[in-house]
Amino acid sequence: MQPGTSPTVTVSPFLRTAAAYAWRLLVVGVLVYSLFAVLGRFHEIGVALFLGLVITALLRPLADVVARGLPRPFAVVLTLLGSIALVLGVLALVGEAVAGERTTLVREFRVGVGRIEDWLERPPFRLNPGALSDLQAKIGEYLSSHRSTLVSTALSGAHHVVAVLTTLALAVFSAVFFVHSGDRQWAWFHKQLPGSIRERVAVGGRAAWRTFTGYTHGIVLVAAVNAVLVGIALWLLGVPLAVPLALLEFVAAFVPLIGSPIALAVAAVVALASQGPLVAAIVIGLIVVIGQIEGHVLHPLVLSWAVRLHPLVVAISVVAGSIAAGIVGAVVAVPLVSVVWSVHTALRDARAARAEAGTAPTDGDAETAAEAAAGGDAETAAEGGAETAED
Repeated sequence: MQPGTSPTVTVSPFLRTAAAYAWRLLVVGVLVYSLFAVLGRFHEIGVALFLGLVITALLRPLADVVARGLPRPFAVVLTLLGSIALVLGVLALVGEAVAGERTTLVREFRVGVGRIEDWLERPPFRLNPGALSDLQAKIGEYLSSHRSTLVSTALSGAHHVVAVLTTLALAVFSAVFFVHSGDRQWAWFHKQLPGSIRERVAVGGRAAWRTFTGYTHGIVLVAAVNAVLVGIALWLLGVPLAVPLALLEFVAAFVPLIGSPIALAVAAVVALASQGPLVAAIVIGLIVVIGQIEGHVLHPLVLSWAVRLHPLVVAISVVAGSIAAGIVGAVVAVPLVSVVWSVHTALRDARAARAEAGTAPTDGDAETAAEAAAGGDAETAAEGGAETAED
């Protein structure tokens, strides 16, 4: 080393590579955190748009069929009004079932609670006969002494009801425009993007929508089958509230892995109070049976083509979503992860296809690559390539 010169510092290639990845990961982490912070601040809008997309995925095919004989606006209005009438009819049926069985339910539950008390007082539990009576008395005293607090809490929670109704209204309002002209909205958004990323967005967008619609159709079908099976089983066992419990199973099935067991656990409690331990044990056995049917029959047949995720990834996604955003996060987690993975796979396949072809992508190739990456057939890809060559 010459006098007056500074020593040369040598950095290993591994450290340079690690530092390059580290600052990129930090940037991505900051962006993801900022995105979730914004979504958390305006979560009602995010939930409304998600519900709007779910409604669009369910009703868009039906609206397209109706639009063959009617103008598009009338077809959209007719489809939405018919769907709302169907939902209100189901809710009215459930309310009528509960009201019709109210007197019988009160009597059966009183007898069932007494039966449970006698059962807990016998071996192996040997519970003190006065323990449950003391517990009921303490609960009554607590409710009486804290009546004003409970009433004020209930009244303060009224704004949550308003928020839910506002979210539902925004979801339906968004779905009207998505069903009517969602393709034109996407085309307008696509044209606003820089040309350098337009192709990748087209590929990713088509793959994301295909996966989301496939997951939505599949999960609704799985939930409907679960609800029918549970409703028939509860009706055959003589468990009261079979229709409301089947509706609870339908709603709970939208949370994979844990939704159905929770709904059936509620059904088991109703069966225990109304029919006794034997019927409750059979209902608990239904948890295993429904889980096996859902995991080994319905999901492979209905959802395997739309959701290609390992069960461990699904479980982690549901738990992480519930921690981050409660029940809404648990419902949204799996379709969100499925869409992200589908977009990644579509972009990777598109890059691999271009590398094998050895040609640069053009705007005309965007739709063809999107169809191929999103699962389109070979004929569509060949026709798109031919049209591009002719141009």
